[in-house]
Amino acid sequence: MCRSIYFYVYLRTKGCCPVTQTAAPAVTLTPDQAFDALYAFAAPALVRQAYLLTGRRELARESVERAFQQAWQRWPEVAVDRDPAGWVRAAAYEYAMSPWHRLRPSHRHPEVPPATPDDRLLLSVLLDLPPAYRRTLVLHDGLGLGLPETAAETEASTPATANRLLHAREAVTERIPELADPTELARRLAELGSAERLRAAAEPDTVRTGSERRARRWTRAAIALTVLVIGSTAITLRTAPDHYEAPLVPGSGVRGVPPRPAPGPLSKEDVKLRTKLRSLPGAGPERIRPQVR
Repeated sequence: MCRSIYFYVYLRTKGCCPVTQTAAPAVTLTPDQAFDALYAFAAPALVRQAYLLTGRRELARESVERAFQQAWQRWPEVAVDRDPAGWVRAAAYEYAMSPWHRLRPSHRHPEVPPATPDDRLLLSVLLDLPPAYRRTLVLHDGLGLGLPETAAETEASTPATANRLLHAREAVTERIPELADPTELARRLAELGSAERLRAAAEPDTVRTGSERRARRWTRAAIALTVLVIGSTAITLRTAPDHYEAPLVPGSGVRGVPPRPAPGPLSKEDVKLRTKLRSLPGAGPERIRPQVR
């Protein structure tokens, strides 16, 4: 059962559970229903936030979809988390800001910029910020999280997070002076995310199905790798030597003894001797018996 107060508010607006002011609501939902409700509650806003972090629409949708796939794979853990939406948000941010995306062929071309000049300028300023500063600014000013919550989500200390936030605001104010007021900056960030009218590309049941399919592929890959390792180990044990063989010591010359010549054509004397030996009668031991004269 989800314990996030934001999730309960969403369930209340959908009529899933009664809410009183004196007691927490008792929600009885199947895992599929709870996941679908969390997806409908958090996915649209997460897509807009991921767009502010990346400036790419398809990557924003992909990041949210991948985060929810991870959430469904670990749903027993996510469902009892204090803030399920925050869990998914952290996963989406991590995927969206991964430096490996720059190696993708589709990212070699710039994204179509926003329609209005003000939005284009603000998005350009955001993308010029260091990733850690950009994430801190979006969480604190764009999403409205407190400084301790922002520090916890970015895995930084509170003083470090405060310094990142101040430097990010200074960089924005330097290029857009009218956004010196944090309230105005927060409003413009919300407008920039909403102006694109971004929506989650997939339906919740599609995300769940994709997550299960991905989990099956990874399971099969792990099984195949395990079989490969076991087979390689068995072949190695079968063909590897089972005892130690000392290496041959290279020969060394002896003083006064000429080196043994390599085999080659016989000399005239050797040919004559071989012909004589072959012409002698007898074979075997009798051939080498001494003769009495």
